[in-house]
Order: sequence, then C-alpha cells, then structure tokens
Amino acid sequence: MSQPEATCLTDHAQMVLWGQYAHALGLIAAFEGLSLSQKAVTHSPQSKVLEFLVSILGGLEYLKDLSWSAHPLDKDEAVAHAWGQAGWADYSGVSRTLAQIREEEVDQIKGVLEQITQPFIDREADLAIGGGSLVLDGDLSPRPVSNTSRTYPGAEYGHMNDRIQLGFQAVLLSLRSRTYGRLGLSVAQHSGKTVSATQAEALALEAERRLQRRPRRRTELLAQRLEGWKQTGPILEQRRKEAQAELGLALTRQETVQAQREPAAEKLAQVQADYARQDRPERPYSALAKARAQVEVYQRRLERRQKEVRLAQGRLARQAAQEAAWQAQLQKLEERLQHFEADNATNPAPLQAIFRLEAGFGTADNLALLIEMGYDLYAKPYGSWLAGLLAQKGAETPQAWQTVGANAQMQAWPGVVLADFPYPLDLGYERFWTGQTDRHSGLVHFGAQAVCSNLPGWFQEYNARQTIEAENKESKQVFEIRHLKVRARPALRLQEHLALFAANFVRLASVWLAEQCPQVPQAWKASTHPKVKEQVKVAAHSPARVEWQGSDILLRYEDRSVYAGRSFKVNQQIAIQLPLPWKIEDFSAI
Repeated sequence: MSQPEATCLTDHAQMVLWGQYAHALGLIAAFEGLSLSQKAVTHSPQSKVLEFLVSILGGLEYLKDLSWSAHPLDKDEAVAHAWGQAGWADYSGVSRTLAQIREEEVDQIKGVLEQITQPFIDREADLAIGGGSLVLDGDLSPRPVSNTSRTYPGAEYGHMNDRIQLGFQAVLLSLRSRTYGRLGLSVAQHSGKTVSATQAEALALEAERRLQRRPRRRTELLAQRLEGWKQTGPILEQRRKEAQAELGLALTRQETVQAQREPAAEKLAQVQADYARQDRPERPYSALAKARAQVEVYQRRLERRQKEVRLAQGRLARQAAQEAAWQAQLQKLEERLQHFEADNATNPAPLQAIFRLEAGFGTADNLALLIEMGYDLYAKPYGSWLAGLLAQKGAETPQAWQTVGANAQMQAWPGVVLADFPYPLDLGYERFWTGQTDRHSGLVHFGAQAVCSNLPGWFQEYNARQTIEAENKESKQVFEIRHLKVRARPALRLQEHLALFAANFVRLASVWLAEQCPQVPQAWKASTHPKVKEQVKVAAHSPARVEWQGSDILLRYEDRSVYAGRSFKVNQQIAIQLPLPWKIEDFSAI
C-alpha cells in the first residue's frame, strides 16, 4: 500500500475515522480474505466491494457519485489509506465487479459481515435477557423501481407506498439494543408481490439463526390444540357421509324419473307417428296432447332432480374439502409438535423473547404459530379480522376509554377466547383523532405481561416498534437504499446486506469513539440514538487535516467545517481526543 504524505487534507473526515474502526473490527482483513473469482488488474475485486461499502457508508445516492461528486471519494487518498487501500477504483470498475458477482460470493460476504457483528449481537442479547425479555421487530420495506424498467431481474408488481408499483420487497429484522438503540439482524430481498403475511415464520427462524438461541416451544399449548383439533374429525367425517348419502338419494330419485320419462317419450313418439300417418290434428284433450303433457311433466321433474344432484354434489365436494383440509392441518400440527418437542429437548437455556409486528403479519395462523414457537406478541390483527368484534365490544363499554396518548384513547379486554383462534388473547381497541375524523385500530397481545391493567404502557410498548420504521427510513434516506445502485440480482442482495451492516457499523463506531473521546460532538454521544444521519451526511463529507503517525492518525476538522476545532487522535485499537480548543497555529506547526 502506498504511503500518503505525512500530513494531508481529506474532504471525508468521518470516513477516515471509520477506516480506523474498520481495522479495529478486523473488517479490512476479512474483506481481503474473501475468495472472489474475478481477476485483479489495478484494483482487486475485494477492494472494489469494500469501496461499494464505503460508498454506502458515505450516503452516496448513486454509484457514479464515487467519481463524479463535487469531492470524489475515489480521489481521496486519506480515506483510501485509512481503509488500507492503495487507492480507489473508478465507479465504472466497481460497477463491472458488481455486475459479475455471484450468489455464492454474496453469501460469503454476508457471512463475513455477520461474523463481525455477531459478538455485539450476543452481548446485547445477553443484556436484554438479563433485564427481562429480548425484543424483536420485523417489517416489510418496499424497494420500488420505475414501472417502465425492464433491467431489474426479479422485480414484480406489488403494494408499495400505498400504490401498486414495480420493484422488490425487503424483509427486515432488528433487535432492540440497550447500548445502541437497535441493531439490524438481517435483511432478505424478495420480489415486489411478496406480502408480510407470508414472512412471519421466516422472520422467527431467521431471528433464532442470528441469535443462536431460541425460546422454549409451548408444546403443552400445541398438544391441547391438537387434541381439540382431533375431536373435529369425526364430526367432519359424519357430515361427509351424510352428504354422500344425500347424493346417493338424489341420484336414485333422478334415475327413477329418467326411468319414467323414457317410456313416456317412446309413447309420445309413437302417437305422433300415428297422428302424422292419419293426418289427424292435435286437439287440447287428444291422446297426443296428453302424451306430450306427460313427457313435459317428467322433463320438469327430471330437471329438478338434476338440480338436486348438482347441489348434493357441491355439498359433498365442500365437505370432502373441509375434511381434507382438516386432515392436512392435523398432519401439520402433529409434525409441528414432534419438531417442537425435539427443539425443547436440545434447548437447555431457552430465552424469553417478544415479537412486535405490524398488521400485515398479524394473521390468525401467524400469531398462533409464533405463540407455539414460544414468543410473546405485541401485534395488530390482520385486515378486518376482529374489527367487527372490537367495534361491538367498544360500543358496549363506552365508559371504558382511557387516554393513552396526545390524541389517542384505548380500552381492552384480557384473555378473550375467540371462536376462530386457538388461544386466549388480550384485545385492545384504539381510537385516534386526526382533524375531524375518528380512526379505530385493534391491538392483540399474548404473554405474561398484564397489559390490560396498564393501557398507556401497552400503547407505548407496541408503538416503540417505530424504531424499525425509523430503520426503514434511515436505510432509504441516509444510506440511500431507495436508489438501487446495481442491476444484477446478486448485487441487489449485496446492497441490502451492506446497507444493513452500514447502519450497525455507524452505531458501533459511535460508541467506540464516544468511549475513547469524551469530547466528540454532543449529538454522537447518545449511544442509543446517535445522530447517524448527521455523521453520514455531514461529518463524512466534512474537510479535515490528517497527520499519519504509523498506524495512528491525528485528525482535525478544518475551520470551514461545522466541527471546526475538534481534533482526534485515533489508532486502529483505541481513540482519544486532544483537549479543546486547539489553536490553528499549533496544528499548522506540526
């Protein structure tokens, strides 16, 4: 790696500090150890993938901004040196590398990123469990592209930002963190038509993979559900047999009428022939008229019998379908119970975990499954499920409304047994004032917490899941995931994983700097809510003077920066800040 001048200027001060932290994390060495199939000419493919990560950390909107922005990042030698590179490639070279990257290589990079963040996730999980329960949030985030685009493989039309649009969906999972506010656990990209209701189980399994632990499965509840489900089988079987008997009777009655109609029709044909041969007119009460009337009677009767047969066939088909669905669900529940019993047998230290989910995930099947998997739930019911029941209950107890927010009231009912759900749920009913309009919404809860006795706490706990909404907003507006910088499907996945890692990286680096440098900007000190946007959009594009002292750096923000006067001495292991204020002549004399 070439050595820059002992003292030089950078237009990306925070990027230099982050480079030092990347070394401390082992991120640079891990990227250098990647096995990528592409050849190195001037820059290695590993270096260009790292450059892609740096562009996301810098909040660049488009890949070409690496080279075409007002202060091109690929020309900043200080940043390249801080990140262990001899220099950066032009954006076109980065683009070519990303266009040729393969799925298995993306999986390899994902594994590296997860390995680096795993110790922090483990520690935060331990802290959360030590304080009670670990809290997980899941969400679906749209990634729309132009409806006229034909160059994004796998893009499909789906609901995005309250309209139908072409694009992708990203399933996000995050952990509430005492130290960092939140940590992103995983992201998975799907086609645009993917909906939340199909992703609840995948979220739970992904959480268990990343946490490397799981709750105790509630096999006793599942066993009770299974026994109750088995009792339905004989009823459905009896109904099917009754429908079969009814169909048999209908078919017999139809055959009887057909047997009566056939000789009558033959007699009518014979009389018609006789009348034609004798050239006799048909009169209202003639033999021909009577024969014709008899056939018409049988025909109308036959049509009624045929209708009865069709109705009986429909009933039998419905009963058979219900019995088949029951049988499939029975097999599913039996296999689930067997699998969960095996899970519990190999889980000596189960965790206590809470899932907070928005309404898209809140189908009856999803909630029942997550309860059986051992999770406590804070969720909203899916679609119109429970809407009528909650409205009825709310109308019956108008005096029960309690104020839970500035424009919100709530009432609740503990342990409600529902006809279409296997377990009692705590039900909450919210109403909001937006201008002159009242809006209503439901909440459901399952767990040990007595939420119905503390409605403001329930309201606040569920709405605290806005942290993942903030994560969505942050990924789109700070790390610019709304601008898909690549077109190849593996590279699209890579961008998602790097953006998730970047959000975690900035939070980890904030604590690292704040612990070692007490005089970092005030907005960076709140470890649970660091000003990520300020660091990415402002500090990462602020000018500073950098002096290299071996692997250490001395960095001072220039006077034209909003952080003018702040100076840091940072090495690849620890960081300290020199006393403030500094005099300009002191720094210039170095």
